[in-house]
Amino acid sequence: MGDLVTARLVLHPMTVSEAEQVVAGKSDGSGRWAPGYPTGGDVSAARRFLGTCANTGDPQPFGNYEIRRREDGQAIGGLGFHGPADENGSVTIGYGLIQSARGKGYAAEALRGLLLFARARGVTCVKGDADHDNLASQHVMTAAGMRPAGEDERVRYFEITWAGTTAHTDPRSWRHAGGEPAGW
Repeated sequence: MGDLVTARLVLHPMTVSEAEQVVAGKSDGSGRWAPGYPTGGDVSAARRFLGTCANTGDPQPFGNYEIRRREDGQAIGGLGFHGPADENGSVTIGYGLIQSARGKGYAAEALRGLLLFARARGVTCVKGDADHDNLASQHVMTAAGMRPAGEDERVRYFEITWAGTTAHTDPRSWRHAGGEPAGW
């Protein structure tokens, strides 16, 4: 699976080797990590990805993606799916950026790209959440087209659904579900 490209970003599907480097906090020396990358969230997501790879195999295209700036190729964060689509065609996403990359619209741009990708792969619903005091993350999901879907004492839930989308719940169909969305 290749990179997903947006106007200013490259969403690079994480490999096992790259995830191991993130968990270890040691880059391969290519200079592709911006200062501050990886964050604790990136490390946690990479650990989850490695666990999934060890237990059930590489989850791509429903795995983790490194967010890289197109202008310099440096990783500034990550986003991805918490697993493949369930029997209803629903997935859960997460994302994060290094501090210096926040406030520039990168997270919403990356999330919009991932949402287009999910829809093209037959996903019918994408869910996410943010702590009540994380207004920036709530704004990102809203800017990307997700809408509030409820809350509990800790978090506010968001989702986007598409009518007329057919879920591809057979893992063999994920890589062959058709062409990339326009602009990718």
